[in-house]
Amino acid sequence: MPPALQAIGITKRFPGVLANDHVDFTLQQGEIHALLGENGAGKSTLMNILYGLYQPDEGQVWVKGELVKISNPHEAIARGIGMVHQHFMLVPPLTVTENIMLGQESLVSATRMLGRLAMLDRRSAAARIRELSRQYGLAVDPDAIVGDLPVGAQQRVEIIKALYRDADILILDEPTAVLTPQEADELFVIMRGMVKQGKSIVFITHKLREVFAVADTISVMRGGAMVGSLKPAQATRELLAEMMVGRKVILAIDKAPARPGLAVLQVEGVRVLDDRRHVAVDGVSLEIRSGEILGLAGVQGNGQTELTEALTGLRRVAGGKILLNGHDTTHATPRQLVEAGMGHVPEDRHKHGLVLSFPVRDNIVLCTYYRLPNAHGIELDYAVIARQASELVRIFDIRTPGIETTAGALSGGNQQKVIMARELSRLSERHGAQNGAPLLIASQPTRGLDVGSIEFIHRRIVEARDAGAAVLLISAELDEIMSLSDRIAVMYKGHILATVDARTATREQLGLLMAGVTPAAARPGQREGAHD
Repeated sequence: MPPALQAIGITKRFPGVLANDHVDFTLQQGEIHALLGENGAGKSTLMNILYGLYQPDEGQVWVKGELVKISNPHEAIARGIGMVHQHFMLVPPLTVTENIMLGQESLVSATRMLGRLAMLDRRSAAARIRELSRQYGLAVDPDAIVGDLPVGAQQRVEIIKALYRDADILILDEPTAVLTPQEADELFVIMRGMVKQGKSIVFITHKLREVFAVADTISVMRGGAMVGSLKPAQATRELLAEMMVGRKVILAIDKAPARPGLAVLQVEGVRVLDDRRHVAVDGVSLEIRSGEILGLAGVQGNGQTELTEALTGLRRVAGGKILLNGHDTTHATPRQLVEAGMGHVPEDRHKHGLVLSFPVRDNIVLCTYYRLPNAHGIELDYAVIARQASELVRIFDIRTPGIETTAGALSGGNQQKVIMARELSRLSERHGAQNGAPLLIASQPTRGLDVGSIEFIHRRIVEARDAGAAVLLISAELDEIMSLSDRIAVMYKGHILATVDARTATREQLGLLMAGVTPAAARPGQREGAHD
C-alpha cells in the first residue's frame, strides 16, 4: 500500500531564508505522524506546501502513490487533504452548519412567487454533520451558534469541516494549544477513532508529552531540515528535545521549596472591562509574597490578559484595589509601576515588549534610559549603555551579531531573552531596597519558543524567585504552570475559581477547574478563599 502522503526533497526559499532544505516526509496510511520542531524549524512551511498554500522551489509531492502538483488549497481538498489551523477559521455569529458549508455550499432549486431561487440546503448539510459527529464521536450540534461554543467544541467543528469535504488526510496544526487537559485527551480519542476508520493524520505540536500519548511515528525538524524519524518506543523526552535543539536540554526544573516572605502584590476585588466594555475580570482577589511564584492557569480568553494589563498599568481598573508593597497602585501608570519595582514580561513581545526597529542596545535600557548612569540630565551616555548592553547580552546568552542589531532581526527566543535581560537586571538592582521586594509579572513567557530557550527562561524565573522577588506567572501551558509555580490560581470567566498548592495539584484537578468545574470536584490541595 503506497503512503498516504509523501514529500521528497522539498526545498523552499524565502528572501534570506532557506525554510525547507531537501526535506523528506512520509505519512503512512492509517497512522498518526507527529511532527516536532522548534519555532522556525520549517514545519509550517512544509505543511503549507502539502496543503497548496506555498509552492516548492524543488522536490516532489506524492498522494497515495500519485505524483501531484498542488497549486492551491482547493486542489488539496479535492485530493482528500484537509488542514485544521491553530487559529480557527470560523465565523462566530453563524451556526455550525453554516460555518461548515462555507465554500462548499450545495444548492437546490425552489419555486417561489417570482420564479426559481437558489437556496442553501441546510437540512441535508445538518443531517450529514450529525452523521459525521456520530461516526467519529465529535459531539457537535449543527444548529448551535459557533460563538456560543467552548473552544474544544469549536475545534471539533473545524475537524468536521475537513471531514465534510471528504478529507482522509488531516493536518492538525498545534490542535491542543487552547484546550484543557481533558479536552486534549478527548481529542486524542477522536484522533484514534478517525485512524481506525481509515484516516491518516499529521499532528504538529511542540509538547513532548503529547507525542507519546497519541503518535505512531515521530519526526523532528531543525533549521529547515529533517533531523530524523522514529517510533515512540525508541524515543525519550530528552532525546527528542536534543534532536529539536541540537544539544542536550535539561527538561526538569531544579528548584528548592519556596520561602515566602512579606506580601508584595495584593489584589482586592478587582474588576476590569474588555475592549467591548464587557466585564472581563469580575472581583478577583489574590496575594503574592516575596520568594514565591503564583501561577495563573486557565484556558486563554478567561480574563487573564485583561487582569495582567490592569496590574501593569496598560488598562484601567473599573473597581477594586491593587497594592504593591503596601502602596496603592490601582491607577498607576506603567512608568510609575516600573519606578515602584515591577518588571513585566508581556504576552505580546512585539507590541508591548520591544521596539523592533531599535537596536538591542536601546531595547535593553527602554525602562531606565533616563536615569543615572545611562543619562546625565537630557544627555544619554552611550558608552555606559553599550557596556551594560554588551554585559547583558553575554550573561543572558542573547545570540545576536552585535548590540547594534535591531531587535526585529532576532529570533523569537532571542527577542524574549532581550526582554528578560532588561526586566530581571532592573529587579536585581532593586533587591534589598528599603521600600519592598520587586515583583515580576511574566505573561506567556515561553510562547512560541524552542525547548532550549524555554529551559533558559524557566531557570531565570526561578532564580528571580530565589533572589527574593514575587513572581506572577500567567501561562496557557499547564506543564509550565505546574513545574514552575509554588501556588496555582485557576481563572475561569473572569473569576479565580480556586487557588491550590502546586505540590499536591494534579493535571486532572486543574483541568476540571479550567473547564469551570467548582472546587468541590477538585478537593486535593485546595486552599481557603476559592471562588464558588
